[in-house]
Amino acid sequence: MHCLKVRTRRKREIVDLTDEVNNLLRQHYPEGSGVCHLVVLHTTAALTTADLDPGTDLDMLDAFERIVPKLNYRHPHDPEHTPDHILSSLIGTSISLLMARGSLVLGPWQRVILVELDGPRTRGVGCGIVATL
Repeated sequence: MHCLKVRTRRKREIVDLTDEVNNLLRQHYPEGSGVCHLVVLHTTAALTTADLDPGTDLDMLDAFERIVPKLNYRHPHDPEHTPDHILSSLIGTSISLLMARGSLVLGPWQRVILVELDGPRTRGVGCGIVATL
């Protein structure tokens, strides 16, 4: 397993991890094929794939903001960031992607993204490979 460190700069933001993941795969699995599992090691961030045309990141953050209702949350640690935990669960904290010859197999516009929901902070993203023979 390998761990990527991702530094975020804002409370909520989208960070493109595609190049960083591909660099890691080329370095450690240059001829590898199989499945790449990515897991964000936090409960207030998420992972998914997306098309990142200009402005799409902001559209996604706006939509995420509207998904979670404004309630009187009972989370004992900090009720203010309960929506961040809920969004992390809804979006998901892990993704599995095919890889071939040391690179992710993605569609033409598809990017791997970290969704920061409670930044800024440093996030860990675990990367594990299940190789095919």
